[in-house]
Amino acid sequence: MKIESVDFFYLSMPEVLDIGDGSQDAVLVRVRAGGLEGWGECEAAPLPTIAAYVCPMSHSACKPVKHSVEGMELNDPADIHRIARNVHANSFDLLQADHTLSGIDIALWDLLGKKLDEPVYRLLGYKKAFSKIPYASQLFGDTPEETYEKARQSGGSGYRAVKFGWGPIGRGSVAEDAAHFHAAREGLGADAYLMVDIGTVWGEDVASAKERLATLSAVNAYWLEEPFANMALGAYCQLADGEPRVPLAAGEGCNSYVQAAAMLDYAGLQFIQIDTGRIGGITPAKRVADDAVRKGISYVNHTFTSHLALSASLQPYAGVEKDVICEYPVEPKQLALDITANKMTLNAEGRVEVPEAPGLGMSVNLDTLRKYVVDTEIKIKGTLVYQTPAL
Repeated sequence: MKIESVDFFYLSMPEVLDIGDGSQDAVLVRVRAGGLEGWGECEAAPLPTIAAYVCPMSHSACKPVKHSVEGMELNDPADIHRIARNVHANSFDLLQADHTLSGIDIALWDLLGKKLDEPVYRLLGYKKAFSKIPYASQLFGDTPEETYEKARQSGGSGYRAVKFGWGPIGRGSVAEDAAHFHAAREGLGADAYLMVDIGTVWGEDVASAKERLATLSAVNAYWLEEPFANMALGAYCQLADGEPRVPLAAGEGCNSYVQAAAMLDYAGLQFIQIDTGRIGGITPAKRVADDAVRKGISYVNHTFTSHLALSASLQPYAGVEKDVICEYPVEPKQLALDITANKMTLNAEGRVEVPEAPGLGMSVNLDTLRKYVVDTEIKIKGTLVYQTPAL
């Protein structure tokens, strides 16, 4: 079968707040071929992502992403790999290309799984999918008291792992951060996994990060996530050698396989976190997962939006039994919740299971999404090159 159409949908909450929450808007991608359709989601700003698909050619290595996608064959996994290679060759200098490709690639795997009547993880070569322990991913409270209450509620909801991130952390004093870390641990109890996400706030400031290591060790933080900017390899290496030792996690900012490979090799990480909606889709994410297994580094998904994105992000390491932790968004905006009609709920053991249905196993909720559609047109010299398609 051949790819007949690729449609992008710009969705948004009525009001987008200035907070670290990427679930307030979304870019959904629908790919149609052979009477079937697959769905994907980009973790990116909607408008530039759509523009990268339709923009005029700037030069031979800066073509619109659609140049390498529309009309292409789609019959087996090799076709998806070939499309990804062509996008990289033809859109090398279009820096938004991998973000745009991410949603397309996910949708291609979803569509191919439906054609072949197989879950995506099997198309990736895994014989079995192992359930994962979800960590309730959420923002720190504005105060230690709020952080404690959020931790208490998450622990009471049955989560064995919780990650707190962003908010006020790293922006105030060492003592203020320590109060939040202790509040989180107190609210969770001694036995739960506690992860801390700094949200790159320290840039490359190793000294500020080292000042927090003692408290993070005292609260038994399972990892310290993204203390520095993506690809700040020197800073990560220095902190990895700091005392007391706290395991480092990063990688969600990687928007290509090459960046993730460098983080695996040179950042001193114990956890590599990949977002299929950023790195170029499921295809490069699977390469990273394979590399991580060889290097003895744990692979973890990054997901803070919908259950469509959650299913996509679990597929690349679904068959890796030793990597048991997964990010599970617990505070998404209603838009993210409304993207799919079905949800990946926790099983009786409090774990998340990868869907066994064909493709990603998720049903996009078209009727509900219509109220979130941002009507958009892109014109170039008076010619309409993009108009919001019909859901």
